[in-house]
Amino acid sequence: MNNKYVIAALGALVLGAVYWMVVGEKSSQVAEKASDKVKVGFVYLTTPGDHGWTYAHELGRQQVEKHFGDKVETSYVENVPEGPDAARVIRELAKKGNNIIFTTSFGYMDPTIKVAKEFPDVKFEHISGYKRAENVATGNIRYYEGRYVQGIVAGMMTKSNKVGYLASFPIPEVIQGINAFGLGLRSVNPDAELSIIWVNSWYDPVKEADAAKVHIAEGADILAQHTDSPAMLQAAEKAGIYGFGQASDMKAFAPKAQLFSSVNNWGPHYVNKIQKLLDGSWSTGDGPDHWAGNDWVGMADDYLVLTSFDNMPADVAEAAKKAAADIKSGKNKIFTGPIKDNSGTLRVPAGKTLNDGELFTTLDYYVEGVKGKIPG
Repeated sequence: MNNKYVIAALGALVLGAVYWMVVGEKSSQVAEKASDKVKVGFVYLTTPGDHGWTYAHELGRQQVEKHFGDKVETSYVENVPEGPDAARVIRELAKKGNNIIFTTSFGYMDPTIKVAKEFPDVKFEHISGYKRAENVATGNIRYYEGRYVQGIVAGMMTKSNKVGYLASFPIPEVIQGINAFGLGLRSVNPDAELSIIWVNSWYDPVKEADAAKVHIAEGADILAQHTDSPAMLQAAEKAGIYGFGQASDMKAFAPKAQLFSSVNNWGPHYVNKIQKLLDGSWSTGDGPDHWAGNDWVGMADDYLVLTSFDNMPADVAEAAKKAAADIKSGKNKIFTGPIKDNSGTLRVPAGKTLNDGELFTTLDYYVEGVKGKIPG
């Protein structure tokens, strides 16, 4: 064979080898990069179309994708009932290789703990509960801070001194909100009363609308809610009265009725926890004080955001702004004594402030101004 052909052939072999070494290395790098991508799963109680609680979590998930870009891959399962079926959904997300799973409703607490035991290498974040494990952390927003401001606005706005409140389930965070609202209400209007209707659902527009109509028929001219749809506000607008949005800004559904919404801003929480997973600093935060391990956030952290104050006189808006500023600065701790229950019994002495743990374990009563008793 001619030497020049031999040399050419050898050159081709060398070039080919170099080529495949480069391509192979690049392919390996791509594969390694793909394997480094963090998979994040979310479990939703309802659909993002609820325009309330789940919608706020969905906005948080979208913020995660925007912040991390191709470093993360997110997915969610919607309309997951609280109870045994939740465990199946959480388990499936773990089997699909999600590195961290956010379960976004109180009733997912026990299913999350159960599945976490089966997948010790997966991190779990339960929203609004209090049970933790080695791979289960918890997080919560101080929703009651916004409801205290709502109470002040309601107390100054009501003409009938009757305010209606739609409540979902008698769990700690809901009781906190009712009592914070009552404290704000009575701080500016000692004659105002807060009436509660328990709808026993987080999201049921028909029930919410019906409960709102009952409050209106009983003379309430301001409505509040710890339920997730805009149905209450829509009923308020139809009746010519006012109310507050919950979890997300609901102004578009009742522009003449909404005074303001308390918005749950979950994006920063999700970004923070995923970043900790990426840099190896993720932890449950547990220690001697179990309650301190929960990621408690609120208005001071901009995790709870109040929308613009609308449909109210200037003096009411100023009072609301001041109340919000005092909460953000720490000047107003809200649950600081003296606090009496609605039977007149002193429950929190002067100078005592209930801590986060006590707010979850000791509020088995309504404060002054709130009618009735907590369901057993």
